Parts: sequence; C-alpha cells; structure tokens
Amino acid sequence: MVYRKPENLNGGIKMNLYVTDPEFMERFEHVTFEEVPHEEGQQLEDKTRYMAILATLIGCQGMEEYRLVLPRALDAGLSPIAVKEIVYQAVDYLGIGRVLPYLKASNSILESRGIELPLEGQSTTTQENRLEKGIQAQADIFGGHVKEAWKAGHINRWLAANCFGDYYTRTGLDLAQREMITFCFLAAQGGCEPQLIAHAAGNMNLGNDKEFLIRVVSQCLPYIGYPRSLNAIHCINKAVDAGKEI
Repeated sequence: MVYRKPENLNGGIKMNLYVTDPEFMERFEHVTFEEVPHEEGQQLEDKTRYMAILATLIGCQGMEEYRLVLPRALDAGLSPIAVKEIVYQAVDYLGIGRVLPYLKASNSILESRGIELPLEGQSTTTQENRLEKGIQAQADIFGGHVKEAWKAGHINRWLAANCFGDYYTRTGLDLAQREMITFCFLAAQGGCEPQLIAHAAGNMNLGNDKEFLIRVVSQCLPYIGYPRSLNAIHCINKAVDAGKEI
C-alpha cells in the first residue's frame, strides 16, 4: 500500500491549507497518510480501509472530508455499488436528515466520473417477505435467541423489517462488511455505546474479530479523534468480556 499527500483535490484545486497552515498540514498529513496506514499490525486492505473511513465520515458528519476521500476510494478500487450501499445503510443508523447530503454528494461525484445512475438494483426482498428475511439476518448476526425480538414492539418490528430486511439483505456488500460499517457509523457518531457493544459482538460472530475491529478503529482515528476511538476500543473489550461470561 502506498499513501502520499494528495496534490490536487476538489476538482484539481490545490487545498489552500498547505499555504495557510503548513505546519499543521505537515503533521496531519504525516499521521493520516504515513503513520496510521503503515502502523505494524494495524493495516487494512485498501478497499476495506476506505469502506470503514467513508462510513466513519458519514457517522461523524464529515462532509468536506467525505468529498475528498470518496474519489480516493474509487481510485483504490472500491466499487460504486459498495459506495451506494454504505450510504443507503447509514440511513437506519443516522436518519435521512443526516444522510441525504451524503447521498447527493455521492451521486454528484459518481456522475462526474461518467458513472450512469441509477446503478444496478441490489434488493433481494419484497414487501411481503422483508420481515421474515430481516429476522433471519438478525439471527445470522446475533444468534437464534433474537428471533422473537421483533415482537417486543413496533420499533423492534421496524428494526427487523426495515434495517435488516430492507438493507442487510441487499447484495453489493456481504454480511460481515455490513456489520463493519455499522460499527463505524455507531463509533463515529458517539452516544450509542449499548448498540456499539452489541454490534462489536455481532462483528465477532461473523469473523470480524477483536484484532480486526481494533485495526478498523485505528485506521479511522484521524477522522474521529482520540476520545471516540478510545471509546470504541473500550466497547470492543466490553463485547469480548461479555462473550466470555456466556
């Protein structure tokens, strides 16, 4: 993996921060493009790394940085379908009020690259079976004990049918990738510790083990800062401890 300072961003206009804030940019660029990506034992494959960063930027509402990172992600081989699936799934974890600008920005960047929209459909469920399929997706992630959770109330039913039935069942990303980006949405926005612990456990159930999740947090640290990164690692450890008690 080779990371270097981006020379031209935002349509070929060089960032004026290199002129106005050279000392800051020298240190920030070193950490973000050299130190973090190359840390021994904390590296991720390019596509996975960019998936995590894009999800994190949506989670922390980092629109300007999202516009800079998305072209790099596409250049690194992340598919337009994967990008759109990240944005779509974000709606259930952040709400359309926070995600709509990212959908519009993604469409604009994709179209500027000559990518025709809409992309190929990825839905696998119908209005009739979305609840059933969503319940199964939840069980595949968290275990069979959650199959009755949808009966606890209408929001639990919506969670099963909409979040899991409408989105987790889509193609374009596999279940482990979807759990990883969910972990990033939750870690980046903060204030969702119970859900973050639960989804850390869900990730581990799907093979995204503790070491992998810490690598994800490490690669996203420049975009969300130290407090939320340390909080995410604490939640990972809580999930591990809870698993040991079962």
